[in-house]
Amino acid sequence: MKKNLWYLPMTFAMIATGYNSTVAASGGLNMGNLDKKILPGTDFYRFATGGWCDANPIPDEYSRYGTFIKLAQQNELQIKDLITDLGKTQHDQGSVAQKIGDLYKLGMDSVKLNNDGAAPIKEELATIHAANTREDVINLLISLRRKGINPFISVAYGPDDKNSSLNIMHVYQGDLGMGEREYYLLNDDASKKLREGYVKLIEKQFVNAGYSETDAQKASAAIMGLETAMATADFPKEKLRIPELNYHKLAVSQLNDSVAAFEWSRFFEGIGAKQVTSLNVGQKEPVAAAINLIKTAPVEDIKALLSWDLIKMSAKYLSDNFVNANFEFYGKQLSGAKVLQPRWKRTVSTVGNTLGEAVGQMYVQKYFPAEAKERMLKLVDNLKLSLGERISELAWMSDATKAKAQEKLSAITVKIGYPDKWRDYSALNIKDDSYWANIERAIEFDYDYELNKLDKPVDKTEWLMTPQTVNAYYNPTSNEICFPAGILQPPFFYMKGDDAINYGAIGVVIGHEMTHGFDDQGRKYDKEGNMADWWTADDAARFDKRTNVLVDYFNSLVVLGDLHANGTYTLGENIADHGGLQVSYNAFSKTKEAKSTKKIEGYTESQRFFLAYANVWANNIRDEESVRLTKIDPHSLCKWRVDGALPHIDAWYKAFNITPKDPLYLPKEKRASIW
Repeated sequence: MKKNLWYLPMTFAMIATGYNSTVAASGGLNMGNLDKKILPGTDFYRFATGGWCDANPIPDEYSRYGTFIKLAQQNELQIKDLITDLGKTQHDQGSVAQKIGDLYKLGMDSVKLNNDGAAPIKEELATIHAANTREDVINLLISLRRKGINPFISVAYGPDDKNSSLNIMHVYQGDLGMGEREYYLLNDDASKKLREGYVKLIEKQFVNAGYSETDAQKASAAIMGLETAMATADFPKEKLRIPELNYHKLAVSQLNDSVAAFEWSRFFEGIGAKQVTSLNVGQKEPVAAAINLIKTAPVEDIKALLSWDLIKMSAKYLSDNFVNANFEFYGKQLSGAKVLQPRWKRTVSTVGNTLGEAVGQMYVQKYFPAEAKERMLKLVDNLKLSLGERISELAWMSDATKAKAQEKLSAITVKIGYPDKWRDYSALNIKDDSYWANIERAIEFDYDYELNKLDKPVDKTEWLMTPQTVNAYYNPTSNEICFPAGILQPPFFYMKGDDAINYGAIGVVIGHEMTHGFDDQGRKYDKEGNMADWWTADDAARFDKRTNVLVDYFNSLVVLGDLHANGTYTLGENIADHGGLQVSYNAFSKTKEAKSTKKIEGYTESQRFFLAYANVWANNIRDEESVRLTKIDPHSLCKWRVDGALPHIDAWYKAFNITPKDPLYLPKEKRASIW
């Protein structure tokens, strides 16, 4: 349940380094980003970012384009240079340099990829095809698990939510090919068209893999039947956000009676977890329904699903016909992108996903300044003090709960820049056989890495993001906040910037991640990271009443047509945005600059705080992606992280003289007030 600042489809995303001279003249803010034809109280998002949006139309290869992705785009070039430099010289077999360089070469070798076609997966498909019995099917479920394929049920290894110092096994509802269960169940025109497109994709990819059109059509029908059955039984995303509904610690001996009768011991032994004696079953009913499908669905249908899971996972590492078919559905129809990203970008992303910390080590050595870490530590300390002050001043919370909240705040671990201990990739073999074969070895390498955690103490020094990532996170089971080197650059963090823009941008990011420890999910974990109820019943009820203000408000926001934002699903992130703004502005108000009446390019320090915040979320987005993200993303769309968040912040009204005549104005009694 790691809580991110931002949902980014590319996990290998980095930020440009160096201080940008075009923003330095105004102390960090580029006044060209504004659209001064718009009044702040009418559409603050457009007022603060309209100039940026006009100057940065969405490139055809993207479904959205904003500050995060623009920085990632710039940095892909830097990482490409780092990687290609490795390819200019010979490196010892088994060295990190050899692995990075050779994997990149394989991904870039279009001639070999297209000549190989479906050959890299033929043997595995033949193994699936050879299965005849239910027993054979279970053997396939076991073998495919190590390859990262999670049909029917998913398995992971991580902290026990109620004993966060120990790693245990977690079993969850399985993966779906379209990602979101609603796509299988809703009968609106958009959902029907997506299902039609998904069926076409399945049929196309089976033909690409060497199946006849008749067999491909049979397979697609079987796959849609099984995935729809799983989607029907799965927890909806809103229910997945409630920690106590997704925790059921059971002994292995209890699974047959408490979940579903199955060859559990054989299954666990097969996936390498023979020693497991107890585990968490996240969603009992969906897992039980999936086990029932394994036991009752026609073997041929299950084989079709397993074949599809293999084809789907491998497609972007195979020949162009596989890659292009994938893009037609996932890129174009589902997200609205117009053209496929160039091969080098896709390959850089793959290398970063596969050898993330190895690339990250190269990145920070060349680009991350030590002084950035020092300034960040000071900012974090100031934000901690600010949140502590606000907790102390809460009129709605009892002293008993306040004391526990202060203890949790004091116990938060802070990670900045990069890990002190780098991951060892010596056991990962990168060979010259095929791109997909190397990806499979990398998947198994990661599986063994995670499996090795089972029933062992949690390593609190481990990072859950690579250093080059443009993002940040809060992890409730370790009560930690993390700010990778990638995000510690403009427009988030300005080494030479004034307090207004740093508190408005990275300060709110820091406050956002801290507030996750006290949002509707995070508040259910104590200072040690254990799921525990440290609230009085009255305080919990008052908290729910206050957060419901945000639920109702965001539910009222119209995304497109009759599609509204999902206030329940986005509540945690909306609370964190709200808290981040309140906490950071409180810290900023104590600075010398905040008390100054001096204006910079016509704007006060308080106004610059909110302009810096809005600039973080500058973004253009296609309609298809707006719809998709509203259905799958726990974050509000960028526009609403500004125009949905700021109407609940009293200081914003004062800074821009927002009055009841302005469309964004909310009466005081209708504003959320939480942390």
